[in-house]
Amino acid sequence: MNLRFRSGENWAAMHDKRIRNMAEFAALIGISRPTISKYFNDPDSVRSSTRDRIEAALKQYDYRPNIYAINQNRRLTKTIGIVVPYLADPFFAEIARRIETLVIAQGFRPILLSSHGDPQLEVGNLDALRAIKPAAVLLAPLGRASDRAALEGFCADVPTVNFDANIEGIGEAFVGHNNEQATDKMVEYLTRTGEPPVFFEMRTPPNPNANKRRLAYIGAMERLGFAPQVVQAHGEGWALEEIGYNEGRRVIMERAFASNTIFCSNDRLAIGFLAAAYELGLRVGREADCALRVAGHDNHPVARFTCPTLTTISHDYARIATKSVETMMALIESGERGDTRQVTLFDGELIMRASA
Repeated sequence: MNLRFRSGENWAAMHDKRIRNMAEFAALIGISRPTISKYFNDPDSVRSSTRDRIEAALKQYDYRPNIYAINQNRRLTKTIGIVVPYLADPFFAEIARRIETLVIAQGFRPILLSSHGDPQLEVGNLDALRAIKPAAVLLAPLGRASDRAALEGFCADVPTVNFDANIEGIGEAFVGHNNEQATDKMVEYLTRTGEPPVFFEMRTPPNPNANKRRLAYIGAMERLGFAPQVVQAHGEGWALEEIGYNEGRRVIMERAFASNTIFCSNDRLAIGFLAAAYELGLRVGREADCALRVAGHDNHPVARFTCPTLTTISHDYARIATKSVETMMALIESGERGDTRQVTLFDGELIMRASA
């Protein structure tokens, strides 16, 4: 819980309520939480005037910090764990690179682990991190395939910020992409500029964001007065371009689409689909003589190099990485676990290129 008080606000009202944690105490006396945490770790590490203010407030409000949490924090290493589901995916490689850079800038040592799409390896990665007592962990879980009980046990032991795939109740906070808003934005654009889109996805997607996008697509189409059509690709795992190519060939040859506009659940499927269309001699783009329009989702690092370049919706790597690390640092500095799980979603932006 984050409480903010303007100067001059009724302190007496706050004093009547028990101060539950360091964040509330910091907000009450107008000193930053990191400074309060620094004082409790080493009183001589803060300026004497600040130390006097803190000690006077401790006496005035009879606040007693969680000494166990502070002592635990002192024993933590300067290590931050980063766990991603599949590091070979350029999306996770890029967001992990950004997170690593931010963690290093905060004076911590990042340890980056990939679960390679394997639930048992994901649990093994978390067990390995637990053993070295990291200050915190940034976790992008597999999602549907994850061992929920194992993740819950880990998060009870180690301060954890969940990013990319939201498993409800896992971690102190979640930072990710607003799939509903982004999907709605793309559907609105595609229906406004041409035939309403068909949604092309995997039948059993490895990432739970795909399920949110399908539901958002159906909702947006119905709201705009169009009949949704979902075409599902066979195949499992993280070889998404290959699945998009093989299944793209199949559905094109079977004429499985009721529209010439294809909205792929993610850019990697779209990249494979573009290759299939090219091989079958179908021109993709916005021009009148094009047979298909194809759009994706995520603004994958290679989406601007496809032929034609891929119209997509952005997945804001930079803001997700920055907010994840900021949230993690607040957990470390406070030494306390929050009462409520914080969820932060960043909207997507339409990236108009040649394919749709």
